[in-house]
Amino acid sequence: MAYQESWSGKIGRKLLKKQHIIDVAAGRKKADLVLKNATYVDVFAGELETRDIAVAQGLIVGLGSYEGEKEVDMTGKIVCPGFIDAHIHLESSLVSPSEFVRAVLPHGTTTVITDPHEITNVMGTDGIEYMLAATEGLPVDVRFMIPSCVPASALDESGANLDYRDVDSFFDHPRVQGLAEMMNFPGIIAADGATVSKIVASQAHHKKIDGHAPGLKGKELNAYIAAGVYSDHECADLEDAMEKLRLGQFIMIREGTAARNLEALMPLIRSPKLFDRCMFCTDDKHPSDLLEKGHIDYICRQAVALGADPVQVVQVACLHAARYFLLNNRGAIAPGYLADFAVVEDLKDFKVVSVYKKGKLVFDGETVEPFPLPAIPEHLAAAAENTFRLPVLQAQDFAEMRQKAVIGMVPGQIVTTDCGYAHEVDTAQDILKMAVIERHHNTGHIGIGYLKGYGLKAGAVATSVAHDSHNIICVGENDEDMALAANRIRENHGGIVVVEGGKVVAELTLEIAGLMSQRPLQTVNDELENAKAAAMALGVHPGIDPFMTLSFMSLPVIPTLRLTTRGVVDVATQQYV
Repeated sequence: MAYQESWSGKIGRKLLKKQHIIDVAAGRKKADLVLKNATYVDVFAGELETRDIAVAQGLIVGLGSYEGEKEVDMTGKIVCPGFIDAHIHLESSLVSPSEFVRAVLPHGTTTVITDPHEITNVMGTDGIEYMLAATEGLPVDVRFMIPSCVPASALDESGANLDYRDVDSFFDHPRVQGLAEMMNFPGIIAADGATVSKIVASQAHHKKIDGHAPGLKGKELNAYIAAGVYSDHECADLEDAMEKLRLGQFIMIREGTAARNLEALMPLIRSPKLFDRCMFCTDDKHPSDLLEKGHIDYICRQAVALGADPVQVVQVACLHAARYFLLNNRGAIAPGYLADFAVVEDLKDFKVVSVYKKGKLVFDGETVEPFPLPAIPEHLAAAAENTFRLPVLQAQDFAEMRQKAVIGMVPGQIVTTDCGYAHEVDTAQDILKMAVIERHHNTGHIGIGYLKGYGLKAGAVATSVAHDSHNIICVGENDEDMALAANRIRENHGGIVVVEGGKVVAELTLEIAGLMSQRPLQTVNDELENAKAAAMALGVHPGIDPFMTLSFMSLPVIPTLRLTTRGVVDVATQQYV
């Protein structure tokens, strides 16, 4: 009986709310908020309209002529639906989710779809739980895709190894949209049971599955898509994108920090036949980019500068991602949709002058409105701050007398080349020692190889941001400085360190799982830029991001050679060399 009364009460409250919405929409009651004289982007008709926008109970309830308890004149401005990032790893910002939100709200972002596979590779399912807790109730709606490849490869050593049973229960969470980028496309193509079972589990919950298959073609691409993979964000050229579009995939046009594909894929946005299969994403967005360039607003600005129709750009930035992820009440300005608005000066520069989330002003053009921080359970907070399990290292731990493979860097790319073998550091030939140190389970594994093209002339650089397993990766001119750099990261519970002559000359502490900091974005960026300058002063080549570039040298799913905790891997053969 108590249950029936509770249910009845819930229905009653919802009924009253719905009746109020109808009354406001019909003009019988005043709206909570009215944006008067609003020129807005009609993403359905593909044109600009000018009407009042009435808001009640956090929803848009009417377009026309309305009165409100609060009225804001929008003359001379343009109202867009709140921008949506279709694929991002929040950890890439190097700050906590709440600090990330403070950074992107002034750029009109109101929804992001995140894949927490960085922290999940460190903490396992506790990492997913941590990120769900850390994003609860924030003024940017954070939706989740559950990591599909932990670790990215069987040759990697991460903090966890998850199968479909580990992640299945997360698909019932109200903020989970599906299964994140399926990087293990060879496993799908081979019909590997453990890999395919994750897709089956996601589909059993009627969820989406995102893709990650650069350059895949022909029957192998057919098999990958037939398995249920609906999108791809790894298209670096038009040919790859068209191959996937013709077979029904949606294309996430990526313009982030590590990879920038917008210019190459602009013909998709310019095409009236193709643009509605596209959406924008950033994938990885580092602090300097967020501070200096922006977020989805930056992509909109760049797309218009490259010749795209401004209204179509807004459709790509809002409606298409909402439609793809079945977020049916956002991405548009129409009755029944969430009152999420990015108000801009024009559709050329996309300068955001105010942002509304569910009808509440959250950015006034100068300041982000204060918001309560999510409560993170104590056991998850403690686990995130204690993810390093390895002994103090000595210089002799990096000693290696045998020849080891040389990984060649490619300027401006994260792919590598096979540069043969070396048995010692040779700065004259730009050959340095590199190590990947297992830090999750105290195995003592240290993979040793050599790196060509980095430029360092003295000292060492180390980081605990090392995709995707996030062990400690270190490159140096001598073993003593390499040991010091790795030990300093261990002491700091994560981060970035630059060492010269037995002294730490710059560092950034990332105490949340070795990936993120609790401190403000500006502080983190200042320390990061200082560390970059210190690395450059030691000889790192101009044009190379000393840490971002290094972080990809341990990812054994991107050709040609990579270094893991057990040695150098040939990605094509998945064999040690």
